[in-house]
Amino acid sequence: MKHTITLVLLILWSIPSFCLEIGDVAPDFSLEGTDGQIHRLANHRGEQAVVLAWFPKAYTRGCTIECKSLAENGHLLNKFSVSYFMASVDPIEKNIGFAKQQKADFPLLSDPSKQVARAYGVLGETGVAARHTFYIGKDGKILAIDKNVNPATSAGDMAAKLTELGITLEANK
Repeated sequence: MKHTITLVLLILWSIPSFCLEIGDVAPDFSLEGTDGQIHRLANHRGEQAVVLAWFPKAYTRGCTIECKSLAENGHLLNKFSVSYFMASVDPIEKNIGFAKQQKADFPLLSDPSKQVARAYGVLGETGVAARHTFYIGKDGKILAIDKNVNPATSAGDMAAKLTELGITLEANK
């Protein structure tokens, strides 16, 4: 019984404490990307939707699989009027190496201060982000949140969700 209570408490402590919901205005961010640019959510407002895929830690198994899925299947997402990013609390240097290793043709964002991860409610007690993907509309509001990301199929799943949400294809802009 004592071990069960300890396990339950550990699980509860690892769940992010703040929870955004569909329809909420997404917290603005200004994060350094592996492409050498500072990426701001505000720069996309009124222009295009944003997909922000939080991942726990560069070079780990699930994160490697997810990044590889996006790198190898970016053509599925590039059809949409959307900017997509992976984001973690790793330092930029670590994400740069990870992005190069995985041949990522999209920016990985770094939030070493963990402030943006906290604002999105993805920062767990272990100090890493939960694997959650946020779909943010042109108006800056959250359209969907995927808390059950399958790393291996993430690119296809994102494309399906963008279609479901009615995000326009590039040709229809």
